[in-house]
Formats: sequence, C-alpha cells, structure tokens
Amino acid sequence: MSGRGTKAAPKPKPPVSRSRSSRAGITFPVGRVHRLLKKGNYAQRVGSGAAIYLAAILEYLCAEILELAGTACRDNKKRRIAPRHILLAVRNDEELNKLLAGVTISNGGVLPNIHAALLPKKTKVSKDDAGGAKDTTF
Repeated sequence: MSGRGTKAAPKPKPPVSRSRSSRAGITFPVGRVHRLLKKGNYAQRVGSGAAIYLAAILEYLCAEILELAGTACRDNKKRRIAPRHILLAVRNDEELNKLLAGVTISNGGVLPNIHAALLPKKTKVSKDDAGGAKDTTF
C-alpha cells in the first residue's frame, strides 16, 4: 500500500458550547441564578426550568424599571439615571408601586405632593365687583 486511496474522514468538530442564557435568549445569567437558587435552600430540589423562568422575570422587571426611569430622567432634562429617577418611575407606575410598596430607595427622596388643605383658598369674584365701575356715593 502506497498510502493512496480513500482519505480519512475529518474529525467531527466538538459542539460549540452555548450558555443557558443564550439558549433561552435572555441577558440575565441563568447559571448564576440556578446556583443561587440551589445555595439559598429555598427547596431541596430545584428544576432547571426554574432558573430560566426566574432570570427571564428579573430581566423583564429590570428593563421595565430602566425604561420608566429613563423617561423620568428625560423629563428632568438629565442624561444620567439617578436614584431619584428610579424612585419617580416606580412610584408613578401603579403596578410597580404595588410590587415595591415596602421598599425604600436610598437617595430617592419623596414624591412631590402638597396636601390640598395647605394650598391657598381661591376667592370667588362676584359679577358686581368684576365690572370695575363702582358706584360710590357719599
């Protein structure tokens, strides 16, 4: 045999490793969430789908809060999101306010609110006085 003839079949390439996050199509780390679920002793057993589901929920909530905070930032003519903008975004959204009702956001301040009883009373002007011509008799 001279070594000619059929060539050896090329070795199959090993499959490219893909993270569970990229397989699920999300940005948040599924592996880290899974590790934290196991270490947290929330349950004896943790399914693989639980980490994907939780990571997707966290990513959605983060995107929602950042979108609203970016809008609040733009309304205040700023280019950088500050804790104040996050607080305004959360407290002005009904569902997020309910979810984060017991949460204090550090350096967030408070919502601007003046109680109605503290506002100056509006005086009604009668039609007689509004005419401008007064009949003064001495």
